[in-house]
Amino acid sequence: MNGYKASDHTAKAGVLVLAAGKGTRMHSSLPKVLHPILDKPMIWYLLNTLNRIFSAKSMVIGGHGFDQLKSVLQAWDPILIHQKQQLGTGHALQVAWPAAQKMDIDWLVVINGDTPLIRDMHIQMLLEYVQKKDADIGFISLTLPDPGSYGRVLRGTDGEPEAVVEAKDFRASGRHEAEINEVNSGLYVFKTASLEKILFQLDADNQQKEYYITQLIALGLKEGLKIVAFNAGNCPELLGINTSGELLRQEELVRAKIVDGFIEQGVLIRAGDSVRIGAEVEIGPGAEITGPAEIFGRSTIVSECSIDSHCYIEDSFIDKAQVFSFSHIVKSVIGKNVKIGPFARLRPGAEFHEGASAGNFVEIKNSTVGPGSKVNHLSYIGDTLMGGSVNIGAGTITCNYDGRCKHKTIIEDRVFIGSNTALVAPVRVQKEAMIGAGSTITRDVSPGCLSIARSRQKDLEGKNPLKTHKKE
Repeated sequence: MNGYKASDHTAKAGVLVLAAGKGTRMHSSLPKVLHPILDKPMIWYLLNTLNRIFSAKSMVIGGHGFDQLKSVLQAWDPILIHQKQQLGTGHALQVAWPAAQKMDIDWLVVINGDTPLIRDMHIQMLLEYVQKKDADIGFISLTLPDPGSYGRVLRGTDGEPEAVVEAKDFRASGRHEAEINEVNSGLYVFKTASLEKILFQLDADNQQKEYYITQLIALGLKEGLKIVAFNAGNCPELLGINTSGELLRQEELVRAKIVDGFIEQGVLIRAGDSVRIGAEVEIGPGAEITGPAEIFGRSTIVSECSIDSHCYIEDSFIDKAQVFSFSHIVKSVIGKNVKIGPFARLRPGAEFHEGASAGNFVEIKNSTVGPGSKVNHLSYIGDTLMGGSVNIGAGTITCNYDGRCKHKTIIEDRVFIGSNTALVAPVRVQKEAMIGAGSTITRDVSPGCLSIARSRQKDLEGKNPLKTHKKE
């Protein structure tokens, strides 16, 4: 959905992302918001959404794993705030308050960093609702069949929200969980002038001994502020992620949405339930993909490409080529009418020009394969510049590493290299030369000549140890 950047509702609004949590229930040392959905950290999806909406920079408050978070967020250049002690969501808002005061905003949107699927429309809808109601505080609530660990929304006789009670405190109060299934989504809008009146009245009188942002609802009512809650029903896009199971369920929503989107655009995806495509991938209409397959990073698959099953592709460009099953392609460029695989591995820097091929059990790294050249089976080509119409025999390797440095191999046009050849770099095989099978080439080869470098065969009669050994 298109964003609402600099709209009437967001023009004087800023946003704070709460990203300090450790995510204990994820059972990982990685900060919770950096856990990946497909090939991107969950906060990546959220920040992309926020950047479409707000003119002002996003504020992000981090705590656990702050340096890791800082490194990941460099691309967005947010206002990054460090919550050195993680004393709860309310405390995080207090720590971020000085930064918010420096911004020219009348409204502050506060959102949890573990809600990657939230959409532009949800934030815009809440802002519009709060402003239309002339409220001081507003939040989105959900109605769930199983409220689980989410905070419960308590409403008064007039139907307006009176409090949000965290799950542990709700249970400790003696209430039956079945009584209330309306929960807090964690998406808030505060009028900044009103927030300042109550923010530092928070206390930690609860089961977790933390400062909850949810306490601001009750504090606001005591101060006579107007509080509203917009119920969005059972909307999985607004649910936060607290466990690995919840992460996987959210990831499946993202995966299915991306695959379905490409199908609608004319991409033929067979066994789509087993295809995983990253959020930055581009695929042209008419391309064919068969699952299981994974395509990640800034990969581009041009129309008329064919990607067979069990392939992995990352940060690569593939132009009207055919990739056979069980091929692994990373940071590579594949030109028109190229055939790759099956069981081929293209490592970073592999580049194939039109009509070239790499067959089964071939590995290519940091090398150019010229037009029409063939590396068909059981070969390793590394740090090589290969011309056009070259034939590489089975079992050929370029010996590019001497233990300290990498060296270049140059194979010019129309060279024929026999099977089981070792090219010891640095070395140049000039155009139209032929290398005899089983050779070890250590010097440059002149144009058009036949080069053979192998020991003379010796047959030693009576020297076979298997024949001369006496059985005991």
